[in-house]
Amino acid sequence: MSVAGEPAGRVQQMREKAQELSEAAERATDPIQRERLQEKARRLEKQSRQEQSLQEGGSTGGQQYPPE
Repeated sequence: MSVAGEPAGRVQQMREKAQELSEAAERATDPIQRERLQEKARRLEKQSRQEQSLQEGGSTGGQQYPPE
């Protein structure tokens, strides 16, 4: 079992769940339920990007700075 692979797997699982929530939001007929699912999907996707950035050693707080 690879310790280094576990966080990457977690990020992948988070992204898959965000995709599932987004798809569920598209199918939702209730506007309130749709918005709630979309917001959950956005939060989960943002969290997965932050975790991936931390795993890659990024310490810019998720911001990309152009090289000088």
